[in-house]
Amino acid sequence: MAPGIKTGGRTKGTPNKTTALLKDAILQAATEAGGNEGLVGYLTQQASENPGPFMSLLGKVLPMQITGDLQLSITTKEQRDAAVAAAARADS
Repeated sequence: MAPGIKTGGRTKGTPNKTTALLKDAILQAATEAGGNEGLVGYLTQQASENPGPFMSLLGKVLPMQITGDLQLSITTKEQRDAAVAAAARADS
């Protein structure tokens, strides 16, 4: 067999089962910790109580390069929450 040829194992791009299970468990725990507001409520709380780590997390989920003309006009907490919820639905 030629060197560098992969045989067996999971296909490229398929997440490790343990990693997928851990990610699901973390998201479920955060959703439950958010109470009635779910995951968005939990993340909102973390943004207020732990802004440094939250901003680090935000940097990891934002695109590395933004193109185009982006204009936001979110002025209330309700508008922000609705925008975050819409973005979360779009990602799932």
